[in-house]
Amino acid sequence: MSQALQDLLDLLDLEQIEENIFRGHSRSAVVPRVFGGQVAAQALVAAGRTVPEDRPAHSLHAYFLRPGDPGAPIVYTVDRIRDGRSFTTRRVVAVQHGKPVFHLSASFQTYEEGLDHQDPMPPSPDPATLPTSQERLRGYAHLAPEVVERFLEARAAVDLRYVDEPPYGRFGEPREPHSQVWFRTDGKLADDPLLHVVLATYVSDMTLLDSVLLAHGRGGWAVGDVVGASLDHAMWFHRPFRADEWLLYDQQSPSAHGGRGLGQARIYTQDGRLAVSVIQEGVVRVPRP
Repeated sequence: MSQALQDLLDLLDLEQIEENIFRGHSRSAVVPRVFGGQVAAQALVAAGRTVPEDRPAHSLHAYFLRPGDPGAPIVYTVDRIRDGRSFTTRRVVAVQHGKPVFHLSASFQTYEEGLDHQDPMPPSPDPATLPTSQERLRGYAHLAPEVVERFLEARAAVDLRYVDEPPYGRFGEPREPHSQVWFRTDGKLADDPLLHVVLATYVSDMTLLDSVLLAHGRGGWAVGDVVGASLDHAMWFHRPFRADEWLLYDQQSPSAHGGRGLGQARIYTQDGRLAVSVIQEGVVRVPRP
């Protein structure tokens, strides 16, 4: 396991300070606020710590309310909404400086047999044939060195590989609003189903709005031709998966309007099983002159 991955696991390992109350810390991100995927992942950890281990998470719905302060701890309070025979529901509020910054509802379910079908996995190249983030980012002379370093530091725990050029790699000309990345953690993880779901939640906020940018030929936050932030985020966990094995994140944007852009995606295992569905809306604004 890489040191970066161990640091990320330590970041997600919350301190319990009272029953149903947890405390987490942050680290620097690409933008000067707490990375949204970190808050979502930590909130899911808090919820999962109050649920029996035989009930894996099957969905989450979240709202980003305020920018998080990376220099201050985040307190997560868990409300045990319901403990049913099959389903368990939790609500988590993340608080900083006395104000809520994030709200999560998560549902957990005991395993049961049922109907089974899925959309097929879309075509995609073998991830082993694609350049790593470091190989790709180091080749972009138009990006400021400090931007490259921030990207690499933020993604050091995850091996994330774009199938095509990311928005900041080639911009100025609109492209199809569709993006694919392969990802896995940079090292093996323990056999804890919640941990793998939490890591996928963390990564899911990294690239989901890329397809919005592609549709308009925008390079994004790395080149400063848009400003934005995540607004809400929803995930459905369909089938078991491991975040330390290759996962295909297939993303597209059906709409952008009113200063907001919508991204929707599916995460497949390398052998073609549909593991997760994701939808996110974010603020995507063109800076005024």
